[in-house]
Amino acid sequence: MGDTKQGGDQSAGPAGSGEVAEGAAAAPPAGPVPLPDGDCEAWQRVELARHPQRPNFLDWLQALCTDFSELHGDRRFGDDPAIVAGLAQFRGREVMVVGQHKGREIKDKIRRNFGMPQPEGYRKAMRLMRLAEKFNRPILCFVDTNGAYPGIEAEERGQAEAIAFNLREMARLRVPVIATVTGEGGSGGALAIAVGNRVLMMENAVYSVITPEGCASITWRDPMMKARAARALKPTAPEMLRLGLIDEVVAEPAGGAHLDPAAAAILLGDALGRHLDELQQLNPEQLCAHRYQRLRALGGFFSPSA
Repeated sequence: MGDTKQGGDQSAGPAGSGEVAEGAAAAPPAGPVPLPDGDCEAWQRVELARHPQRPNFLDWLQALCTDFSELHGDRRFGDDPAIVAGLAQFRGREVMVVGQHKGREIKDKIRRNFGMPQPEGYRKAMRLMRLAEKFNRPILCFVDTNGAYPGIEAEERGQAEAIAFNLREMARLRVPVIATVTGEGGSGGALAIAVGNRVLMMENAVYSVITPEGCASITWRDPMMKARAARALKPTAPEMLRLGLIDEVVAEPAGGAHLDPAAAAILLGDALGRHLDELQQLNPEQLCAHRYQRLRALGGFFSPSA
């Protein structure tokens, strides 16, 4: 049926690898990430979210889960390697995991389309989320993409429809859904697997409707204004929490998750376990109602009596 054990993808690199390839951006110094006023703070977070040695989805998966069995294909067009999904064990629980994977080495990045999913990737994700619902398995989603693939072939196969469909159907799922932004959370490409009862963000992740470079190109016609755009977009985890768009900021080791991936995985695993404990106390109707109320509260457009 096309379902296989996850294996060769682990060559993307272990979560504990702290070595930076020659020519890659230098790691920030150990210790707390400085938070100066002005444009630098938000742009620093963007750079940390994109760090070449930051844990990717397969790293998180290896550190957090066991007995992973990858499932492939959308049963309509094909399989999209930019989204990896399957059944796994998380701290004694049977769960469905869905994540956007950018790859590590250049060949893997190309094969994964640099983590930019196409329609078949989102349709695969939804097929497996429905499978999880059928067998009453919680769903853990890991968001790390700068956006859905914008190519003409993706548009021809219904990119916008696939994203919109996921938004609607995820809101209706009758099992616990927890989404975690682990790196970049870019636009609808991120939202398409991020409609959950709880949405978490790693401390140095970013979540925004557009990349700073794209915003700068549109607003000032100069992509070099990216730091100013980042400040205006406010994509950082503390800002998302202040606005009520996420439910928790998951702390990272000093300097960023790439400096101590094992410790970062423990912190994330503890947060996921705590939220799962709470959500599994709710029945399917309560889970749907909880998700609906969470979505209604976003943006503060409605009064409590609405």
